[in-house]
Amino acid sequence: MNLSRRTVLAATGALAAGIPPAKLRTTPPAVAIRPGDRRYENLLRGNNFRFAGRPDEIRVATNADQVVGAVSDAVRGDKRIAVRSGGHCFENLTAGPDVRMLLDLGPMNGVGYDERRRAFFVEPGATLGEVYRALFKGWGVTVPGGGCPGVGAGGHIVGGGYGPLSRRYGSVVDHLHGVEVVVADRDGRARRVVATREPDDPNRDLWWAHTGGGGGNFGVVTRYWLRSENMESELPPSPQNMLQHVLFWSWEQLTETSFTGLLRNFGAWHERHSAPGSAYQGVYGILQPSHRSGGTVMLVVQADADLPGIAGRMSEFIAAVTAGTGLTPVFEQRDTLSWLHRMTWPGSGEAGDVVTRRYKIKAGYLTRGYTEAQLATIYRHLTNDSGGPQAGMLLIGYGGQVGAVRAPATAIAQRDAVMKVVYQTVWANEADDATSLAWVREFYRDVYATSGGVPPDGSYINYADADLADPAWNTSGIPAQRLYHGDNYPRLRRIKATWDPRGVFRHALSIE
Repeated sequence: MNLSRRTVLAATGALAAGIPPAKLRTTPPAVAIRPGDRRYENLLRGNNFRFAGRPDEIRVATNADQVVGAVSDAVRGDKRIAVRSGGHCFENLTAGPDVRMLLDLGPMNGVGYDERRRAFFVEPGATLGEVYRALFKGWGVTVPGGGCPGVGAGGHIVGGGYGPLSRRYGSVVDHLHGVEVVVADRDGRARRVVATREPDDPNRDLWWAHTGGGGGNFGVVTRYWLRSENMESELPPSPQNMLQHVLFWSWEQLTETSFTGLLRNFGAWHERHSAPGSAYQGVYGILQPSHRSGGTVMLVVQADADLPGIAGRMSEFIAAVTAGTGLTPVFEQRDTLSWLHRMTWPGSGEAGDVVTRRYKIKAGYLTRGYTEAQLATIYRHLTNDSGGPQAGMLLIGYGGQVGAVRAPATAIAQRDAVMKVVYQTVWANEADDATSLAWVREFYRDVYATSGGVPPDGSYINYADADLADPAWNTSGIPAQRLYHGDNYPRLRRIKATWDPRGVFRHALSIE
């Protein structure tokens, strides 16, 4: 039984997609909001208030037919189109000055089960919190997605998707069975196409491109289907409870030796314990040093509370990270929390707050811990006079079952990474843009001074950073697309040429 609230299909779209036209009727076009409408200014910005374009119109779509109509209108009118689901793009990819139509997919937020495909469906406007809640309440299953419940599934999944359960269950796209995508043909005709991972699917390449190729490249995703392979259930079972251990250290007690010891230990542990099948793959840790002006360094460790022996493994992880530092936390607490509460609490993990919503985030993959020179550089930047209290970095545990999939099997190229790292700064006022941007850009550049100012192991496309395409900040000679997609990039280019031959879907970091 299909439980979506929007099941009306247009005949042409259904036939093009290979969907049986069970009950067909035309639908009205998407709501078009133009300058002068009281809604226009409110809908311009996504989560990052640094960016707001001035499109001719904002189309708010509630179903796939309306998406087809919007893409058709954009192509016919030669209007640059950009697509937004949750609005959490870190960069100016949907708000550029040349965007003339902003397509808002927020109302397309259905989550349910498709019996014909034996897979769960997720529409692109559903937030991760809505996905977790619906899958848990209806079936007791989940996907290993991110820990920020306000993020839209639309961009999260196509970029790869990972979170607290990824060391145990892999990337979200390791459970992606299929996609429905609105594409634009060479003659400008917009149509819906379904592509699946089935070996005999003639559209399989289009499915593959959506397993980490990043949003805004090939078309507009209007539906995902999720179904695990080689598992007893169709998706991983949801944990019942999450065990969480939080520690804070004050910068007042930190020396360069103790600080760099924490980072060195965190990296070394992940080098040792991130192989597929590791006894510690259920342990997910984030080490979050703020700038000194922020006051603290935090370690958060999470795991499925019902895994056998997990409490002991979590304690062993914490002991390994703190070994030899001589540090005593100023706050420490271990709790068992309802899994649903932990993963859907409003605002969890968002950058900034209701006022402080300007930010710049840069990122990288790590296949090993930092060098001694890099550790010294990190300490210097986190203790200088130019960083603010909401500046800092995050080291994020990765690896485990993510590495069980070969890099060519999906569009995620960095399957050997054991950590992800985020460098960030958040601020409130436009007047502080230049100072805040300079701090994080110089921090990042100096950490990667020996590799041209960019991470040698590449970066994660969902943590988009337009600086990687700017020769002022990327002096490595390696294009941004190669840093994001590695050896998978040539195949992504071939798929782009096939499915978006007119280059309708593009942005500063898009597939060429």
